[in-house]
Amino acid sequence: MRATAAYATPGALNLAIMAGAICGICLCLWVSSHTQSWPLAILAAVAFALLGNTCYALMHEAVHGVFHDDPLINENAGRILAAFFPTAFVFQRIFHLTHHKNNRSEHERFDYYAPSENRFLKFVQWYCILTGLYWLALPTFCIVYFFLADLLQWRTLFGRKGAWFAQQTSAQEFLDAVATVPVWRGRLDIAVAAIVQLALSLALDLSFGGWMLCYAAFGLAWSSLQYADHAFSPVDRYDGAWNLKVSNFTRLVFLNYHYHLVHHREPSIPWNLLPKHVREGDPHPTFWSMYLKMWRGPRPLPQGAQTNPADNA
Repeated sequence: MRATAAYATPGALNLAIMAGAICGICLCLWVSSHTQSWPLAILAAVAFALLGNTCYALMHEAVHGVFHDDPLINENAGRILAAFFPTAFVFQRIFHLTHHKNNRSEHERFDYYAPSENRFLKFVQWYCILTGLYWLALPTFCIVYFFLADLLQWRTLFGRKGAWFAQQTSAQEFLDAVATVPVWRGRLDIAVAAIVQLALSLALDLSFGGWMLCYAAFGLAWSSLQYADHAFSPVDRYDGAWNLKVSNFTRLVFLNYHYHLVHHREPSIPWNLLPKHVREGDPHPTFWSMYLKMWRGPRPLPQGAQTNPADNA
């Protein structure tokens, strides 16, 4: 989880931001469910998308053990924040750490297609990321897991281990990670998320349409960011990310998440210290320039870029 104790976590600040963001999220959900004004509902959804990414950034801190110095607070805060995604914290952690392990390797390189890979599948997967369907896959997975975890053979869900579909989509690495989670732990975290969502619905008298509008906006915003900070970056496990240039407001709302190159080089740095660790000469493409490039689709893999996870270990 946490590679070093060299950096003090801003635990009290993180708890305060978490409380404020959750209150803002509840307000946005209530407005979108009860207003008769479409412009106001859309405004609430946009605000929800921003605050949802604040919560995600805090959950990301908890995944790496740098939300709070107290491990118990760190874990429970991560579990609560995951419920607003909604997802299970235990899966968010193993998926994200698997991402760090395989970053820019042949196991996780969505922006390029090798000669041996199915180009059509690459494009489908790519535009699922850009349109927000990537977000939808995570709560859907949690529902399937909760009811069928004991019945499915996760490592061979898409055929024998090493099957081309599981390999090309990176699913194999994540399914292997899922198989390491005790079923009771996975179900516990899913139950926490479900209880939080149910409590929100009842306490705020949410409409399905208002809930969906907010989460559709969040899913689109979150999903597009998840690969904008990696797309077409160097094929390198640690340097395969960008420090994206965004407005000061965006950087504040996303808690410096766009300093993603710094984060991949040293995941134990808390969000408030990331700017201090930017190296002179690091490229700073703008988010929008990278986002527009992404809509052109995946590219052929550059010659000599066949990188494995262990190459840069």
